[in-house]
Amino acid sequence: MRIDDRQPAQVRPIDMIPNFIETAHGSVLVCFGKTRLICTAMLEDRVPSFLQGTGQGWLTAEYAMLPASTPQRKMRDGRKGVDGRSVEIQRLIGRSLRAAMDLKALGERTLTIDCDVIQADGGTRTAAITGGFVAAALAVDKLVERELIVTPPMRHIVAAISAGIVQGEMMVDLCYAEDSIADADINIVMDDTGALIEVQGTAEHAPYTRQQLESILDMAQDAILKEIMEKQKEALGEAWARISRSMAL
Repeated sequence: MRIDDRQPAQVRPIDMIPNFIETAHGSVLVCFGKTRLICTAMLEDRVPSFLQGTGQGWLTAEYAMLPASTPQRKMRDGRKGVDGRSVEIQRLIGRSLRAAMDLKALGERTLTIDCDVIQADGGTRTAAITGGFVAAALAVDKLVERELIVTPPMRHIVAAISAGIVQGEMMVDLCYAEDSIADADINIVMDDTGALIEVQGTAEHAPYTRQQLESILDMAQDAILKEIMEKQKEALGEAWARISRSMAL
């Protein structure tokens, strides 16, 4: 039995509120149970020096946990120097979302995704990827509406989920109480075809087998394709119709 009485393959209640920040080009408040993040996307008409003159755009990401996101106040990154965990997570977000995009179609623009955790209860990095995709898609949809680009550069939907083995039981979407005692901690990023973008799997207290990993990947795929991506499409609303048409070409 799980700590919050869910079934092993059952995700927490998911809520995504689009356009949460009016000043952002794209934004969403994403909630997985008690884990809550604000993801925003901002476009700039410039690219890093290594891409100048290539006609190709760029996507980058930043991630932070706000001071009150944990029971004990978390010091802001700028006050304590570089947080290695935050750097690792924002690189993961950037890699995952770039896998969804045709950066040539974006033109020489930079799309910056900011993921700020306002309440942490496990699975913040996977929620950031999931919400980051929605924010990015809403931002590039505005370029399409203004006829600044011909077609949305999104090639696939991208979403992610945490998973693990807790007291010998395989399960997805771990809350903090489960994650903190997990024998294995695994984060899975997929696109809408079920193809893997990234798998981060660590044996925290005990090794796990290939068979267990394959079972966890099956559970994760069902949750991502059948539940999480449906919530992303709902959050995108009319923008999803335009994006899905371009993905079908």
